[in-house]
Amino acid sequence: MPAVDSLPGPKRSKPLYSADDVTVIFVLGGPGAGKGTQCAKLVADYGFKHLSAGDLLREEQDRPGSQFGEMIKHYIREGTIVPLEVTIQLVENAMTATIEKEGKRMFLIDGFPRKMDQALAFEATVCPSRFILFFDCPEDVMQERLLNRGKTSGRSDDNAESIKKRFKTFIETSMPAVDYYEKEGKVVKVKAVDSPDEVYEVVKRKLKERGIEAPKLKFV
Repeated sequence: MPAVDSLPGPKRSKPLYSADDVTVIFVLGGPGAGKGTQCAKLVADYGFKHLSAGDLLREEQDRPGSQFGEMIKHYIREGTIVPLEVTIQLVENAMTATIEKEGKRMFLIDGFPRKMDQALAFEATVCPSRFILFFDCPEDVMQERLLNRGKTSGRSDDNAESIKKRFKTFIETSMPAVDYYEKEGKVVKVKAVDSPDEVYEVVKRKLKERGIEAPKLKFV
């Protein structure tokens, strides 16, 4: 994935991509709400490109020679938010590479925006979003899922201490963005307690209500 070699220059006067040409759905939910699982299903059925902000940051932190690697490691370890310029540039780079190489123009941006300023900056400079797909899940359920995942994931933040920090950060920083978009009528909220398949059935129904349907298979 294209790396971040420097922070972006002056802000654009308009977004790089138009909402008429590129579909962006922000995917949010607390850590362990099942965002990645649901995104994988949507990719398979709808042809979205799934971009995980967290994965992009982890790739950049491990990239040899990255000037932001140590900084990103520190923020992830502490469960706090990486400066928006770095995250937005990584997401923009990934979108551009996908459009140029794969021709895909429908994106699920998972774990983003983490803060209100990220949302506003992204929409002003990269692309306006269609809506937020928000997976609503109780904290005790998410914690159990993450601790189980931590047994095999190898992720430095899948431990009890980091999980607690991540919950706190999500409530304090991401929820205001969800609340803002909800007032704008741009939040699709899905309860994420049932099995992944049951949750996905609700997701498909709610996407259809927003005019997004899986392409029909063509039989030759």
